[in-house]
Amino acid sequence: MKRMTVQEMLSFKEERMEIRIMGWVRTRRTGRELTFIEVNDGSCLASLQVVVEASLPFYEEMSRITTGSSVCVTGDLVSSPAEGQAFELKARDVQVYQRAPESYPLQKKRHSDEFLRSIAHLRPRTNKYGAMFRIRSEMAFAVHHYYRKKGFSLLHTPILTGSDCEGAGELFSVTAGEKGEAFFGKPAHLTVSGQLSAEMFALALGRVYTFGPTFRAENSNTSRHAAEFWMVEPEMAFADLDDAMDLAEDSLKFLVSWVMEHCREDLSLFTRFVDKDLAGVLERIISEDFARITYTEAVDLLLKKGSGFEFPVVWGEDLKSEHERFLAENIFSKPVILYNYPKNIKPFYMRLNDDEKTVAAMDLLVPRIGELMGGSQREEREDILAMRMDAQNLSRESYHWYLESRRWGSVPHAGFGMGFERLLMLVTGVSNIRDVIPFPRTPGNIEF
Repeated sequence: MKRMTVQEMLSFKEERMEIRIMGWVRTRRTGRELTFIEVNDGSCLASLQVVVEASLPFYEEMSRITTGSSVCVTGDLVSSPAEGQAFELKARDVQVYQRAPESYPLQKKRHSDEFLRSIAHLRPRTNKYGAMFRIRSEMAFAVHHYYRKKGFSLLHTPILTGSDCEGAGELFSVTAGEKGEAFFGKPAHLTVSGQLSAEMFALALGRVYTFGPTFRAENSNTSRHAAEFWMVEPEMAFADLDDAMDLAEDSLKFLVSWVMEHCREDLSLFTRFVDKDLAGVLERIISEDFARITYTEAVDLLLKKGSGFEFPVVWGEDLKSEHERFLAENIFSKPVILYNYPKNIKPFYMRLNDDEKTVAAMDLLVPRIGELMGGSQREEREDILAMRMDAQNLSRESYHWYLESRRWGSVPHAGFGMGFERLLMLVTGVSNIRDVIPFPRTPGNIEF
């Protein structure tokens, strides 16, 4: 007897093979002589139909089995006469691990995302969220596969840090003990970025990347922000802004191609029920070159072609999400990379351009999301880096190690960060970041 997953059965050819499947009951339909049970084991979107005949000793129990119950079914895998499925399982023995009560909240109907967030411990059992988190798993693998193929070394940067990676966002403070004594002898925080640490290793290993959790203490309840999320952050030595933009474009094309090839069934759910234009958006990402324009050119385009914005477009100020989406959706209808931002709205570590007004920064904007990636060529000149720190009232002593890296064998280097959850929103069409994280952490919400 062989235990199999539903996913394995989808490509199975042999009939009349005795198998065992373990999973959860999705639906039950009872007739006069047969009971049909849909069992899903989480391996794929499809469920397996189990047929229980009235002559079997456990028929009465199975004719009343409830949605959500956990079962182990042993039987023969046979061709199915039902339309839309190649096989069904003719039961010979059933073990019920636990019979769910009638109050099980996931019944055979569509539930709102808001309701499912209130039962986040159960929502992976739905079709939509089962598909979402299988895609999340596959995309995490694809990230590692891509960067390994490109010769990057994986780096595990600190989660607890004394650095605030200035400009990356508000910080959560970390204390030890009920009285909050300073465990480390100085203030400690949850990291907002692994970038500064990654730069140090890029200046030794050449190419590195981090892929881990980051934290922002911003009291924001937008659909694109969470207090805890995951970031992919590559850093490259002997690289400039053009190299960073090239890597950003190439990596996104690879990741979108990967999900389209390896997650077809799960992705089909989102194209059918979440965003009917999703396939076209993804196809344009992989088939067309991204647009590249300076920040100044972007401002001019927005002033010329845009109207009705909630926030005004002003050179020297950060673009809002509505501006970024207008560029990607209305003007270019594809991803666009903006570069050379005003120095006053960017962090100290971004390389000062020759005009001394802008820095070699870049943001990759995509339809429906806005900013997906943000990075720069890093300032490799110690004197200019120190000047930029002074201008932003940063302590040279606190960043002494960062400054020293520009003294001993400094080289041009560049990198960026990509929000992993925003990538998942892009490839699935899901509009709220809370629905691509297993257990979202947002202001006022730390349940589960």
